[in-house]
Amino acid sequence: MQTFPTLYKNAFDCFTKTYRQDGVFRGLYAGTVPALIANIAENSVLFLFYGLCQKIVMLAVGKSKVSDLHPVENAISGSGGAFFCAFTLTPTELIKCRLQAMREMATQGKLEGGLERLKMGPFGLTKEILKAEGIRGMFKGLTATMAREMPGYFFFFGGYEVTRHLLTPKGKTKDEIGPLRTVVAGGVGGCCLWSAIFPTDVVKSRIQVESTVGKAAPTFRSVFLNILRQEGPKALYNGLGPTLVRTFPATGGLFLAYETTKKYLTEFADGFQSSS
Repeated sequence: MQTFPTLYKNAFDCFTKTYRQDGVFRGLYAGTVPALIANIAENSVLFLFYGLCQKIVMLAVGKSKVSDLHPVENAISGSGGAFFCAFTLTPTELIKCRLQAMREMATQGKLEGGLERLKMGPFGLTKEILKAEGIRGMFKGLTATMAREMPGYFFFFGGYEVTRHLLTPKGKTKDEIGPLRTVVAGGVGGCCLWSAIFPTDVVKSRIQVESTVGKAAPTFRSVFLNILRQEGPKALYNGLGPTLVRTFPATGGLFLAYETTKKYLTEFADGFQSSS
């Protein structure tokens, strides 16, 4: 829906056509392997550097504990962590986007090899890009990914922390709000992220799909202006609905896992130090 908005009326139309043409695994689950790799790499790097950036911000504002940081200060920390995250995310996003758009590219005559290329998997496509362009070819769309990630994660962590603050009962800390409220706060953070960055994500997806192997990628500015001139501002939000439906439970679960893991690891570390 982001890269070929004229082919589908809405999310349901896209879903049914994809299912009929390519089935469940080759159609609806195209790009699953790079998407899983992307999520694992992105979240591990993101939360690592989020924690480090929190400590830098804590020192900069003169506070003694990370837990004392204001939601805006946590949001700034998240934005800093996202800078490093973009380097791990761009290559896997590139493969995922190209795999997901292969049929549309082939039917429009924009894909060398035509429909036969649909048989190509993530590892075959990666090998092809590396052979033709080297490591640099895997980072097409890096600037657009940074432009998406850094402001996006400001709203992501900002929305999460503000919601946690609002949901904290009187007399308790935000670490004591329980699993359900944590999931709600994470879901709100995810919706804030995608609502803020979706136009940038559309441009990023177009760049990665349209930059064929062996050719230079179009610039962020040229793709953005081209969408506005030819399709209008509404095209920058194609696919936002299904993205929000997906992201609420996904980011809610992500933050629940993060907070629970952090709690048990902290207890384990404290217990280990006490026994030592």
